[in-house]
Amino acid sequence: MPHITVKPFDTSHIEGEYNSTKVLFTAKDSHSEDELIAVHHEDESFLLHIKKSSKDSWLVKYDKVTRPLKVNLLKQAIADISDGLKLDVLQSNITIHPNKPLLANAYEKSIEDFDNIIYPFDSVAIEVGFGSGKHLLYQAEKNPDRLFIGIEIHTPSAAQVLKQIELLGLKNIWVVNYDARLLLEMIPSNLCYQIFVHFPVPWDKKPQRRVISSSFLKESMRVLEKGGRLELRTDSYKYFWYALDTFLGEKVVKTSVEIRKNEALEVTSKYEARWLKQEKDIYDVYVTCAEDSEERVLDFNFSFKELSYKNETLDKISYKPIIFEDSFIHFERVFKIKDDAILIKLAFGSFDRPEHKFIYMDKTESYYFHSNPVKTVTNFKTHLKIMEHLHV
Repeated sequence: MPHITVKPFDTSHIEGEYNSTKVLFTAKDSHSEDELIAVHHEDESFLLHIKKSSKDSWLVKYDKVTRPLKVNLLKQAIADISDGLKLDVLQSNITIHPNKPLLANAYEKSIEDFDNIIYPFDSVAIEVGFGSGKHLLYQAEKNPDRLFIGIEIHTPSAAQVLKQIELLGLKNIWVVNYDARLLLEMIPSNLCYQIFVHFPVPWDKKPQRRVISSSFLKESMRVLEKGGRLELRTDSYKYFWYALDTFLGEKVVKTSVEIRKNEALEVTSKYEARWLKQEKDIYDVYVTCAEDSEERVLDFNFSFKELSYKNETLDKISYKPIIFEDSFIHFERVFKIKDDAILIKLAFGSFDRPEHKFIYMDKTESYYFHSNPVKTVTNFKTHLKIMEHLHV
């Protein structure tokens, strides 16, 4: 990802505009010498990270939590600041390639878009973790009257599929670079015809990170129309049995499950082709939605009301995770913005679908920097607990 290595420079007075990039503020890590630069570029606000790796050279790179999907935004922001401050650059990989195909911006959707979005097709399908996008693109070409929402947490894969959409001239794909487990809660009830989960990461050593879970099954059945199907395809024998145990477990009152082994699909990804050459077994599990679900109302307000930064606020922040029955809060880092403001990095929400955010606090206001949390019941309940915990 984009970064430059530079000789150390004065960071105390860099707020201002540099070409098309505006520096909003800088924030110093209370646990190290590192700093964050808050920037605004092309209607997006995000953070850059100054890693002071040695006394002779620093690394200026992106921040993972606020990273925009379009890599060129990061490159241009870093270049603008570097040029504007006349930094002594030792190494760089921020070359912008204008001749490369542009991202299909109309088909890139953020998590915030789903707060109040209009679905332009009567039929909708979702693919969770589309990887190279071969199956997603094939389905969209084969079914031009159906909208396909591709959800991929790996940013380069999402960017690559957006380029393919542009090259192929497709009109019926939305790409979302986010955690599918959270996005699913934003989708209206009874909307989808199919949900594909093909070859998810098994996470045998970290099962809490698996896409398939009892809560994911519950949300999938809510999102699917009556008769719609959740389709899991995996080469992992352990994951196959784990999924079966989830789909038929004690928490499931009623379900309809179909199993197939080594079923050939019309399109085969490079990943699947590699396992087939090795004669590895492929397992399919289909779960059919048996009934209509109630509509979901997402009427949550993630404002901090009258909450503001006070000197005593720092005394309220513990870096040990705060555990509740069905959620948690973990204040990971505090960054000081001069003497009258701070930036808090934290993780919170449900254990299997945590949010990672920054909270900006000064003497007059507080807000989530970059974007609000996803509108889930658990996130909202945890937000109220965060407010309570930071109140002085």
